[in-house]
Amino acid sequence: MSLLQNLIPALNRTTANTESAPANELGATVKPVFEIKQTAEAFGVTVYLPGVAKDGLEITAEDGQIRIVGRRAWQRPTGWTALYRESTDAAYELVLTHDNAIDADKIAAELRDGVLRVSLAKHEAAKPRKIAVS
Repeated sequence: MSLLQNLIPALNRTTANTESAPANELGATVKPVFEIKQTAEAFGVTVYLPGVAKDGLEITAEDGQIRIVGRRAWQRPTGWTALYRESTDAAYELVLTHDNAIDADKIAAELRDGVLRVSLAKHEAAKPRKIAVS
C-alpha cells in the first residue's frame, strides 16, 4: 500500500483514463504537481497549473473519479526561437479516484495565478460522528 493510500485511503491518484477523452484531443499530457489535505468535512486538493487560465480548465466528477484537465493558452510569437525552455506546451491532466465518499454537488474550485484549489466535500455518511453512550 502506498504512502498516499495510508494517509488518505478514500482519495487516491491513478493513471489517466484515456477512454473519457480521445487521444487526439489532448495529445501528450503532463501530470501536474498537487497536494491533498483532509479535514473532517472535506478533502482539499491544491493543483499547480502554471500558464492555465479559467477558460482552459475543465473539471469533471463522474464514476468515482475527479478529472482535472488544464490547457495552456500561450502562443509562440512569430519569428521566436527558444534557446532553452523548462516546460512544454502539453496539457495538464490529473485523475483522482475515490470510493464515493465525495458529494459531487458540493465541489467548489478556485483558480488564481496558476494555482487551483478544489474543495471536495464528504458525504454525510463518511463524516465522523460522536456517539453518546447511555
